[in-house]
Amino acid sequence: RVGELFAPVNVVWLKPGDLHAPKDSGAYDCPFYKTNVRAGTLSTTGHSTNHVCNFLLPSSVEPSHWIRRGAALVSMTND
Repeated sequence: RVGELFAPVNVVWLKPGDLHAPKDSGAYDCPFYKTNVRAGTLSTTGHSTNHVCNFLLPSSVEPSHWIRRGAALVSMTND
């Protein structure tokens, strides 16, 4: 919906799979953050403490559509 900043997402089923399997070209590699701030301090490994992982989400539009909009999953909002 136009102007909507936060929308609920269905429950995500985490299913183990082959890391070397080819990715679906129509899927969006969506970042998942702990909070909607999308900033965190860098840990000693060089990774952000706020970024958890990425989810490969099926999409009917090109991934660039979601990238341009900055779409991401967050576990909790600061509202």
